[in-house]
Amino acid sequence: MKKKEYKRIAQHLFEVGTMRKLIRMHRQTLLTDDMSDNIATHSYRVTIIGWYLAKMEDVDPYKVIMMCLLHDMPEVRSGDHNWVHKRYVKIFEEEIKKEQLGNLPFSDLKKFIDEYDERESREAIIAKDADIIDQLCLLQEYIWQGNQEAKEWISGKGEKGKKRNENIERIQSKSGNKLAEAILDEHPSSWWNELWTSKNR
Repeated sequence: MKKKEYKRIAQHLFEVGTMRKLIRMHRQTLLTDDMSDNIATHSYRVTIIGWYLAKMEDVDPYKVIMMCLLHDMPEVRSGDHNWVHKRYVKIFEEEIKKEQLGNLPFSDLKKFIDEYDERESREAIIAKDADIIDQLCLLQEYIWQGNQEAKEWISGKGEKGKKRNENIERIQSKSGNKLAEAILDEHPSSWWNELWTSKNR
């Protein structure tokens, strides 16, 4: 590789690092100041979820992982927008993807994010399911902290006010649906229930 290609990769790595500093904008409408929820932390758990789903659904884990890692990368340049913002803001995402990933020494990253956005392959569908499931995890965590807005979000409203889970309805994979149901049935602190002790070793 040429020196300028290493330089371009270095620039991209610094750009990727800024994902840690981009807060997710649903905090405005979720009425929370959770500063730990940023684009990088979200993408990390989405990636772990994606790996599990890829194994359960017998699709290419590498492709799913890469799509999960990249799915929100354009937000480094456009910022994150909640569903109120999206009503008023136009984002030139194709332009961002082309300028952000299209001139890297390897074309794989641009191909992964394009495939994710097209949502035609099983891997892309699984990666999107992982994105939705991470949001369910976050909402469940907020509910246990007493956030009433998160409780509304996680349920949605059906016809005539009847509660239904709109988030799970958006999940397309069988394994994703089962995992989402398990998340909604689980206490967010249950992972340490059998680990705690009052005695030091």
